[in-house]
Amino acid sequence: MSKEIKFEERDAIGEATLDVIAKADKFNKWMYKTIKPYCKGKTLEIGSGIGNISTFFLDDGFDMVLTDIRQNYFKKLNQNFKQYPNFLGSEIMNLTDTDFDIKFKAHLNQYDTVFALNVVEHIQDDALAIKNCKKLLKKEGHLVILVPSYQGLFNKFDTELGHYRRYTKSKLSKVFNANNFKIIHKQHFNFIGILGWFVTGSIMKKESIPGGQMKLYNTLVPIFKVVDKVIFNSVGLSTIVVGKK
Repeated sequence: MSKEIKFEERDAIGEATLDVIAKADKFNKWMYKTIKPYCKGKTLEIGSGIGNISTFFLDDGFDMVLTDIRQNYFKKLNQNFKQYPNFLGSEIMNLTDTDFDIKFKAHLNQYDTVFALNVVEHIQDDALAIKNCKKLLKKEGHLVILVPSYQGLFNKFDTELGHYRRYTKSKLSKVFNANNFKIIHKQHFNFIGILGWFVTGSIMKKESIPGGQMKLYNTLVPIFKVVDKVIFNSVGLSTIVVGKK
């Protein structure tokens, strides 16, 4: 029972975090613009949540299928995006399902782009997750993965959100290489976010991102974007790797 309660608590914290981030329009758009150059054609999003990033893709005309593992998010996605003609529907999809090839047969080899933002760190068997992402791609399709950086930053936020690990570019690249992807791009993202994550999660021991802090951060995004450019995305709270099938 205690494990079940803990899972429910994490799920509630995760949804509260998504709600806070949903209001950070400048931050979400920055993330979208960062990965957009590596996205093409028919696209599938892994772990769409409540659609914080999906909105930008659909507004820009991408034909999209949205997925998540939670029934409540699945319902919200269908409701929130049904008015888009380029919304191709949603699916409850678990990347480590033992019957993945059977359950998701209709999706295999169908997509020009598959992306997952802040998802893979929640999956214990990340190699299997990347392997199954590859199955969804057409030949020469792109896989775009964004995950939290640096195991040394692992703190209460990570624990409460159900993260198994944090990454470096090298560590994430090894998972891509193990699945025979050709890596075409890798970078860090959001340098200033490291300070906020460390202070709030490691020093203040908060369990979730305070709404006021995220609102302030969102306001200052134009400055933070410049900082990332000045340091050539060499350090950041997030790690991005893009591979070609």
